[in-house]
Formats: sequence, structure tokens, C-alpha cells
Amino acid sequence: MDVARGEMVDTELNTLIQRRSRRGDADPDEQEELWQESVCRYSARRREVLRAAWCSHHQLQAARLRATLEALIARHEGEAAKLMEVPELQRKDY
Repeated sequence: MDVARGEMVDTELNTLIQRRSRRGDADPDEQEELWQESVCRYSARRREVLRAAWCSHHQLQAARLRATLEALIARHEGEAAKLMEVPELQRKDY
């Protein structure tokens, strides 16, 4: 009786394995590895997108600041030049 039961279990397992191989189901351990690889690829892509976005942000911010600071520098240089051209005020002795 135990031998018959063991053979029946072997037959059921073989049937299950064959059915799984026909459907193309992956082994659970393989699925875990595939999932981990997928997560790694996704994370790498995400890091690259974020890196590119931050790089762009800093480049654009630097350009904005450069334009603003150059305009401020030019303004102050102009004001200083005007002040250098003004003749000295005549002093009145009181």
C-alpha cells in the first residue's frame, strides 16, 4: 500500500513538473532572482533620470545666476563711474 502511494505521489509530481514546463512558469527561486534583477535595473534607470534632472537644474540655475550677477555688476560699475565723473562740490566754510 505504501509503495502504491509513493508511486502515485511521484506520478503527480511528474505531471506537475511537466505542466509547469509547458506553461513556461519559472522556478520560484528564478522568479525571485528575475525580480531582484528587475528592481536593480529600475533603480539604476531611476538614479540616472534623477542625476540628469539635477544636473540640468544646476546648469540652468548657474546660467540664471550668472545673468543676474553680471547685470548687477554692470549696474554697480556704472554707478561708480557716474560718481567718479561728478566734480567735487565746492565747500562752503561756515
